[in-house]
Amino acid sequence: MSNRIRPYAWGSRTALAELLGEPTPSAHPQAELWIGAHPGDPSRLVGSGSSAGSAPQSLVDRIAGDPAGQLGSEAVDQFGTRLPFLLKVLAAAEPLSLQAHPTMEQAKAGFAAEERAGIDINAAGRNYKDASHKPELICALTEFHALCGFRDPQQTVQLLAELGCPELERYLGLLSGQPDENGTRALFSSIISMPSAALDPLLDAVLAACVRRVKDGSEFSAEYRTTLELGERYPGDPGVLAALLMNRVTLQPDQALYLGAGNLHAYLSGTGVEIMANSDNVLRGGLTPKHVDVPELMRVLDFSVGPVPVINPVPDGPGVWRYPTPAKEFALSKLLPDDAPDGVLLDHSGPQVVLVTAGTAQLHGAAAAPLTVPKGRTAWIPADESGVRITGAATVFLATDGL
Repeated sequence: MSNRIRPYAWGSRTALAELLGEPTPSAHPQAELWIGAHPGDPSRLVGSGSSAGSAPQSLVDRIAGDPAGQLGSEAVDQFGTRLPFLLKVLAAAEPLSLQAHPTMEQAKAGFAAEERAGIDINAAGRNYKDASHKPELICALTEFHALCGFRDPQQTVQLLAELGCPELERYLGLLSGQPDENGTRALFSSIISMPSAALDPLLDAVLAACVRRVKDGSEFSAEYRTTLELGERYPGDPGVLAALLMNRVTLQPDQALYLGAGNLHAYLSGTGVEIMANSDNVLRGGLTPKHVDVPELMRVLDFSVGPVPVINPVPDGPGVWRYPTPAKEFALSKLLPDDAPDGVLLDHSGPQVVLVTAGTAQLHGAAAAPLTVPKGRTAWIPADESGVRITGAATVFLATDGL
C-alpha cells in the first residue's frame, strides 16, 4: 500500500521520516500517516491483485468494486460498503487541540440537522462531517503524553488550591462546594465560555502562579509545567485553563488509551499507532484557532471523573498481543512473528491491514513468492484471501474490524 502523510503544523520533522526510511529532518512537519480507505486521503494499492505495470488503485475503488470480497459479508451487513476503520501513525511534536467525539445517536442527529440547514460540508463552522461516531485507540510507539478525561474533583481542588492564586478563588468554589461531575461541568462551562475581558487577566495570574509552583517543586509540577507550555503556544485560549481539570497521562511504549464518546482529550507529544472508526466528527474545546461550538460541545461531553484506564496488551496466542476495546469498527493487535514457531496465521474473516514498525516481515499467501513488507510499509489483506501467514524478525501492528 502507498499511504499519504498529512502535514499539520503540530507534526514532527523526524518521527515519520525515520519510520519510512526517508531523510531527516523533513522539509515540513509530518503529523499523520493515513492508512485505509478514508475518502479524504485513501491508500493506494501497488501491485497486489493488479497486472504488472498497472497504475496504483485507490483502496476506496477496490472496495467499491467488490465490497463482499474485500470486506467480508459480515462487515458489509454491519457497516455497509466502506472500510469501518482508519489506521494512522500519529507523530506529535506539539499539542493537538482539546476535542471530543459524539455518540452514534448524536452524530446522526447532528449531521442530519446540519444537512437540513444547508451548511456546506467544508464550512469552518460545520461540526458533523458524517453520521458516525468516532471511538479511537492510541497505542504508544514512544513515550507518549496526553490529557484525557476529567481528574477526580478532590485532586483538582487540591491542584488549584496549591497554586495560591486569589483570582481563582471564585471559580475554585464551583468545584470545592460540589466535588463531583456536576461541579466539574459547572467549572468547565465557566472556563470555556469566559469572555476575553475576564479570561486574559485570569490566565496571566494562573500562569504566574504556575511558574512559582514549578520552581517550588510541587507534586503537581508536571501539570503546572504543561499549563505553562500550553499558555505559551495558545495565548488567550480558555483551553489552557481547562487543561488544569484533566488527567495528564504518560504512556510507555506498547501502552494504549481507549477514547470513547464524549471523552475530552488532547495529545501533547509522542508517536503512536492510532486506530478509529472511519469518521471525521470532532467537537473542539480549545487549544486551537479553529471553530469551537460551546453549546454543542457541552451537549456531547462526558463529565465522568476519575483516572483513565491505561490499556496493556493481553496475550492472544503465540506472537500475538491484543488491545481489548468495546469497539465493533476496529481491533488492534501487535504481532511478533518470530515468537511463534511457524509465524502468525492471519485468519480474521474480515479486512486486515498490516503495518510494520520494526524489522521486515514476509506475508505468505496463495502467491508463489512471499510479499516482503519492510519497516514503515503496509499491506492490505482482503476478506477473501484467507490463510495468510506472517513471518520474520519484525514488529507488526494488525488492524481489523472488531467483529
